[in-house]
Amino acid sequence: MATTQQPPTDAGTELLSFFVNGRSVEVSAPGARRLSRILRDDLGLTGTKVGCDAGDCGACTVLLNGDPVCSCLVAAGQVEGCEVTTVEGLARRAPLYDRLQKSFLAHGAAQCGACTPGMLVAATSLLEKKFVPGRA
Repeated sequence: MATTQQPPTDAGTELLSFFVNGRSVEVSAPGARRLSRILRDDLGLTGTKVGCDAGDCGACTVLLNGDPVCSCLVAAGQVEGCEVTTVEGLARRAPLYDRLQKSFLAHGAAQCGACTPGMLVAATSLLEKKFVPGRA
């Protein structure tokens, strides 16, 4: 089922079509608007947290075509036709995500929880690419 947001009357917006967590979405927004804001404000995916809003903290990490990116640094226009996976979409990546989430809880990795979604997204991406990673 596609999610469509009605175009605003403001000039300078464009209709952006992409996939979020496996479903097709269309959003009318300025192409320069940050992906983090589109996800949270327009699509209601508040699992993507915004910490520094400068790409330093990683709290807003999502997967863009399978690669981790700071969504606060991605212009909405850059995701046209792409696949975005947020922390809400990781549940579809069981059993890896299930084990990772339980491990985060067991070892106290959640702390205050603000950056946990970004860490889970980044860790899922790493383990999908290299199941037994070494130290860098």
